[in-house]
Amino acid sequence: MITLKPGSTVMFTGDSVTDSNRLEDPDGLGTGYPLRVAGEWGLRHPDRPVTWLNTGWRGDKVMDLEARWQDDVLAAEPDVVSIMIGGNDAAWWSFDPENGRVIPAAEYRAGYERLLTPLAEAGTQLILIESFMLPVRGTLEHGDLRIDETLRKQWRADLDPKIEVVNDLARQYGAELLPADRIFTELCAVAEPEHWAEDGVHPTPAGHAALAEAWLQLVD
Repeated sequence: MITLKPGSTVMFTGDSVTDSNRLEDPDGLGTGYPLRVAGEWGLRHPDRPVTWLNTGWRGDKVMDLEARWQDDVLAAEPDVVSIMIGGNDAAWWSFDPENGRVIPAAEYRAGYERLLTPLAEAGTQLILIESFMLPVRGTLEHGDLRIDETLRKQWRADLDPKIEVVNDLARQYGAELLPADRIFTELCAVAEPEHWAEDGVHPTPAGHAALAEAWLQLVD
């Protein structure tokens, strides 16, 4: 369980799911689950003010986070760091023969460990969030690429071992794990996948609300 004391600083970072248009938000949190977490925390715990920061960047992979880690995360000396990264490391463009490169799970893990090591050494509390992919229907168009059922199966097969890496690193570093992929799989039995993420990876408002509630359950 993560303990948030009055005056704590929480840093959210990751890819587009965390970014959620934060650069267009005067408060810098965006419109997704970080904003919802901050708002709900303020309502539940008005006696424990917290500084909330978001340095997520759309399109980022582990290597991209690593390149800015000192400036974006370590320099802020946060008490808690919440990381969600991996969707782009296993994204559909990895299977584009002209522009893509499949990133092995071992390479993904090594980069992720380089992010976590300085935080662990500083005693930072950690929350690791699984990336996810929901079984939406039909064919999605993205530029010249058609993301059909065959491509989604390849994508899913590449994402699964990276989700296992996140689970393993959470155990290794004593981090709290937010099992987003499992949570959304269970939610898809309640409502169709498109209700939670229209394209299978970018949450709808309902999807962000579900992520925020799961995040808050990890925090005292």
